[in-house]
Amino acid sequence: DHGWFDKRWMYEESLKMPLIVRWPGMTKPGTTDEHLVQNLDYAETFLDMAGLSVPSDMQGRSLVPLLKGENPADWRKSIYYHYFEYPAVHMVARHNGVRTDRYKLIHFYQFGEWEFYDLEKDPDEIQNEYSNPDYADVVRSLKSELETLRKQYGDDSDLAEMSAEWKLQYRQPEQEQ
Repeated sequence: DHGWFDKRWMYEESLKMPLIVRWPGMTKPGTTDEHLVQNLDYAETFLDMAGLSVPSDMQGRSLVPLLKGENPADWRKSIYYHYFEYPAVHMVARHNGVRTDRYKLIHFYQFGEWEFYDLEKDPDEIQNEYSNPDYADVVRSLKSELETLRKQYGDDSDLAEMSAEWKLQYRQPEQEQ
């Protein structure tokens, strides 16, 4: 959790969690799948498993094709994340972001701060490569994808950066000791 205390962050320790499914006659025991799935897929999956139609306003996708071992060509290539409960007791800053199989872009929008990680080279998300010119095209592409996903999910949240005065209150420079 990068030294934090909560699962509200977009870091891998908070974002990723195992999904274990046993469905006799449908899933192959011992199978591992690397598709990007989210908790918003669960309801659609249960409806599909029950043979019920999925309402068109639901935002996830049924995992049934993946559970059957299929590889849908139109499966998502990225996931969207948004945490917006701030300030609050836990003080997890508002942020949104996009994650692909290899990269992650996080925007702490109230502070105007960005983080970018190459998860293949840095799976522990230690080195923020946001300003690295070698990744400029990837960052630009992920910013575009982030905006596309915001629209897709109908996220019209205010992403305004807070005033410098407020930033100082929440992001004070380290005091000399």
